[in-house]
Amino acid sequence: MLVAGVDSSTQSTKVVLCRAEDGTVIGRGSAPHPAGTECDPAAWWSALEQAGEGLFSRADAIAVAAQQHGMVVLDDTGAVIRPALLWNDLRSARAAEQLIAERGGAAWWAEHTGSVPNASFTVTKLRWLAEHEPDNAARVARVMLPHDWLTWRLGATEPVTDRGDASGTGYFSPAAGHWLPDVAAAALGHEPGLPRVAKPAEAVGETASGAVLAPGTGDNMGAALGLGLAPGDVVTSIGTSGTAYAVTAVPAADASGSVAGFADATGRFLPLVATVNAGLVLSAVAALIGTDLAGLSARALAAEPGAGGITLLPYLDGERTPNRPRATGVLRGLTTQNATQANFARAAVEAVLATLAEAADLIAAQGVRRQRVLLIGGGARSEAARRLAPGIFGVPVVVPEPDEYVALGAARQAAWALAGTPDPPDWPRRVAEEYTGPAQPAIKENLAVLREATAAWDDRREMNRPEMNRPGMKGLTR
Repeated sequence: MLVAGVDSSTQSTKVVLCRAEDGTVIGRGSAPHPAGTECDPAAWWSALEQAGEGLFSRADAIAVAAQQHGMVVLDDTGAVIRPALLWNDLRSARAAEQLIAERGGAAWWAEHTGSVPNASFTVTKLRWLAEHEPDNAARVARVMLPHDWLTWRLGATEPVTDRGDASGTGYFSPAAGHWLPDVAAAALGHEPGLPRVAKPAEAVGETASGAVLAPGTGDNMGAALGLGLAPGDVVTSIGTSGTAYAVTAVPAADASGSVAGFADATGRFLPLVATVNAGLVLSAVAALIGTDLAGLSARALAAEPGAGGITLLPYLDGERTPNRPRATGVLRGLTTQNATQANFARAAVEAVLATLAEAADLIAAQGVRRQRVLLIGGGARSEAARRLAPGIFGVPVVVPEPDEYVALGAARQAAWALAGTPDPPDWPRRVAEEYTGPAQPAIKENLAVLREATAAWDDRREMNRPEMNRPGMKGLTR
């Protein structure tokens, strides 16, 4: 029997067709998405149809994993009201601050939702919609996540989601396993309809071709399922965004807001730290020095550890962890002697790895045993990233064979729904290569010093925004 897994990410849709019994990939497809921080869901559907052409018709079961946090709002006819706001749209940063304050502080959110909301979370986007597009907000009859909407379009008998993706909304309790509709209502101004939360691997419908539909999940939950995470594994991903996460049996509740206490796709929990800046930092620096990602890697390996004294604060697009949505990139330590392409390239790779190493430290601080780091994502294809990572992370780094692990996780969930067994099918792990090296703690230390030194700049930048110069606004702080 064959199963199809879909990864509907920020940038594209990927589809893998696998043998249900062992996960062997026998077919692949892909199609791009429009760039930006908001998107008409119809573009995802078009990409899904294109990527799945010739594959879906052969599948006995299908599941969709997709980017977390996206806000898809529908009217009472089921029509999409406006383009979906994506996880990387940070316009709702002030809404996040308002929502936290309204509930009495971060501790309430950590206790009840597992996470302290920031501009990525769906709940903050609902508040932004209520304040900035009240007419659209008033029309909202139902709120869905990207994977919910695609699963519904594929043939789910009703709007459904799973606890993994639901746990990234800000109005779901991972520990209790149910929605918090009053939280969604307080954000939007009225209570919207929310999808039913399906059980892991529950069959939720059937496609037009007769394939069983699994409930799907969020992209990070899909990757965890595709990788077959074991105790002691911490995953770090260099994709459009950066993430670090692990699977545990105990829910997280970090009042600092750094660790999101998500659920996974199997009934367990997935403490996760996300950064806005990761792979795009490498792309931007590569373009700046007139090369591609392979050239950036080669130049980085030609430089010494520490990049000749150059440290890059890689917050080129604001940042989520730490919560600095108005931050920008900063380069420190540049001189006429060290201003080389190799040092700049090395500083970029070290900066991305150091931010992810700090994220992995935060996961470990939640009681997660860390024996090794699994490095995945497009950035893991970089030889420089693979070779520099062990020294910066301070533990062995395993790089699984490059593959579409989000889509593979969705396919594994589809196989699970098809089998109807208590646990997911035991697919073999992909071949992995292990890297080791001497610890380089100074790289993380230098990043931390630069981060603290520039923290006040965000507040100053905030006070200089034109809207802050209105009467009565002077003197306000974040």
